[in-house]
Amino acid sequence: MKRWLLILLLPMVVGAQEDPGDGDVWSDDAWDDVAQSSRWSGFVEAGFGTRLDRDPLVSNRTTLEELRGRIESDWAPGRFAIKLRADGGYDGIDNDWFADVRDLTLSFTLGSDIDVKAGRQVQTWGTGDLVFLNDLFPKDFVSFFAGRDDEYLKAPSNALRISRFSSAVNIDVVWVPVFEPDNYLTGERFAFFSPAAGTTVAPDPPLSGVEPKESFSNGEFALRLYRTVEGREYALYAYRGFFKQPTALTASLEPTFAPLHAFGASLRRPAGIGLFNAEVSYYDSRDDRSGTDPRVPNDQFRALAGYEWEARTNFTVGLQYYLEWTLDHDALVANSPWPQYEPDEYRHLVTNRMTYRTDRDRFVWSWFTFLSPSDRDVHIRASLTYRYSDRWSLTGGVNGFGGRDAHTFFGQLEDASNAYLRVRYNR
Repeated sequence: MKRWLLILLLPMVVGAQEDPGDGDVWSDDAWDDVAQSSRWSGFVEAGFGTRLDRDPLVSNRTTLEELRGRIESDWAPGRFAIKLRADGGYDGIDNDWFADVRDLTLSFTLGSDIDVKAGRQVQTWGTGDLVFLNDLFPKDFVSFFAGRDDEYLKAPSNALRISRFSSAVNIDVVWVPVFEPDNYLTGERFAFFSPAAGTTVAPDPPLSGVEPKESFSNGEFALRLYRTVEGREYALYAYRGFFKQPTALTASLEPTFAPLHAFGASLRRPAGIGLFNAEVSYYDSRDDRSGTDPRVPNDQFRALAGYEWEARTNFTVGLQYYLEWTLDHDALVANSPWPQYEPDEYRHLVTNRMTYRTDRDRFVWSWFTFLSPSDRDVHIRASLTYRYSDRWSLTGGVNGFGGRDAHTFFGQLEDASNAYLRVRYNR
C-alpha cells in the first residue's frame, strides 16, 4: 500500500517541481479549473445468469446475480488530468457488497513527447481478439465466463506507465510494483480440473496461489516499441514478471506463479477488403529452461494470425488461428507424475467472430466461437443487445462450453454453461 501511494504521489511532486510558473499549482484558481472541467457519468446495471444444467460440485446454480453501479469522471486541473472510473454494488452469489476501482489515475506530460500516467488502470496491447500473447496484464476470467460485459475481461492493476512519442519509434514502459495475477478459476463460482485429483474439483477453501513476495525484483516490467509506416503497424514487446495463473508448485506442492520472461512482435495492416494481423511471442519459463521440472511450466512459442472484414453492410466477420507450441515436450511428459493430463505439444485454436448491427444499431447480434481441434473442446459466446434509448439497454446471451476431456481448458467448464440477462441504465 505504501508503494502504491508513492506511485500516485510521485507525479504530483515532479510536476510541481517542473512548473515554470511562479504561482501555486494547488491554488484556489487551480481547484476552480477542476470544477469547471470535470464531467460525471455512469450507469446502473442489474445482471442475472444461471447454469443450463446443474454442476454437482457447485451448490449455487446461478453464475451472475448482482446490482452494479458505475461512476466516471475526468478532471483537468491545469497541466494535470485526473480520471476516475469506479464500480460498486451487491453480489447476490457472494452475499456481499463490493467496490472495484478500475481507473484512478493522474496523467501529465513531460516536454512535448513524454506522457506519464500513474495509478490504478487497465492496460492493453497486442493484436488478438480475445486471445492474448504479449498482453500479459491481468485478466478476469470469472467475469468473462459468468456473463458480465466483455470490458471486465481486462482487470485493473496499480501501475506507472510512461510513453514517449517520436518519428522514429514510439515507446511504452509499464511498471507494476506488486504482481497482479489473473482472476482465475478457484472453485467458488466455477469448478476446475485438478491433475492431482484426476477430476474436476471445487475445493473448500478455494484455490489460492502463493504470490511472489513484494519487492522491486518481483515487480512486473512490460515494454512495447511500435511504429506505423504507410498504414502498417509494427510492434516489439518484452515482459519480465510471472505467469498470470498458479500453474506451478512450490517445494511443499502449493500452487504458485512461475517466473516468466516473454519476447514478441506483431503486425497489423490493411489487406484486400479487410485488416490482417499477426503476432508471435516466446515464453521463457525462467525456472525450468530444460523442461524437466514437472512443477514448473515449460517454455512455449505462441503465434496468431487473424483477418477481419465487413462481409456486407453492418455485418463484420473475424477469423483467427492461434498456436501454442510447448517446447521440450518429451522431457515434460517423461518427468510428469500425470503425463496423460499434460497439454499436447501443439495446441491449436481457431476463433470466429460475427457481429451484425441492425435498425440503426438498436440491435447488435454477436457470435464468438473458440474451437480447439487438438483439445477437442469449444466455447461459444452468443449475445443480443437491444438499445431501447440512449439511456436504456438490454443484453442477453449464452456461454456454452463443451469438450471430449475434462482436463482441457474449455472441457473442464462443461457444467458451467450458462445463460444471462443484463439491464443497464446509462446516465
